[in-house]
Amino acid sequence: MLRLIPAGNWAATGRFGQFDLSAMRAAGTVLHMANVDPIRRAEIGREKRARTRAQLVAAARSLFGKRPIESVTVDDVVEEAGVAKGTFYVHFEDLNALIAAIADELVRTFDELLQPQRLSMPDPLMRIAFACNAFIEKAMEDPSWAAVVARMAWSYPTVGGVARSRLREDLKLVLEGMPHQETSLELSLEVALGIMLQVLAAISQERLSRLDQKAAIGSILRAIGVASRQVKSTLAHLPQIELAAGQRGG
Repeated sequence: MLRLIPAGNWAATGRFGQFDLSAMRAAGTVLHMANVDPIRRAEIGREKRARTRAQLVAAARSLFGKRPIESVTVDDVVEEAGVAKGTFYVHFEDLNALIAAIADELVRTFDELLQPQRLSMPDPLMRIAFACNAFIEKAMEDPSWAAVVARMAWSYPTVGGVARSRLREDLKLVLEGMPHQETSLELSLEVALGIMLQVLAAISQERLSRLDQKAAIGSILRAIGVASRQVKSTLAHLPQIELAAGQRGG
């Protein structure tokens, strides 16, 4: 608020003329912000929110790398991120929503690493088998990764959305090549994903080993209606996963 000051008092008070100089500066700042391009102002706001969200995700991933997920609290995350607790709830409904965001990032990052090799395969059935093999191999190497992905994908359908859409595309092509296929595309998708998530969860709990790897892939293929002979042939010609050292994702 602008305050009127007797004109004779400006020299003694350090205020200029009839107006409080600090109030003038504040008013000038408000006027300046009002003149900023609204589109740019919105962009700045989005950029700031994205940075804060990224801070929270990075803080949670750091904590999950040091101790069990169940032991981490919202207070732990905001302290690690250096933000106020109220800020957390601007971006996430609860801790599970944050874990789901991390799980989605883990799946998306790893799936993108597979994409160049997968695109080199003309056979959609081989692409499905290859992706299943790669995700199982990743789980074997990093059971904590498997635990987060399996747990959150059950509860949050958005987790792994990109990988899910790619699997759906390949499944559609496979099913179109089956003359007497009675299972719908959506049911086949849910069955394949359900088996895969169950396998990842079992690996994270050390109930499955590499000895079960090909059998698990075969189970997925047979569950979507692939003939046993074709399953056997596909597994026999399964290509090696070609990821450079340090590019395993997660």
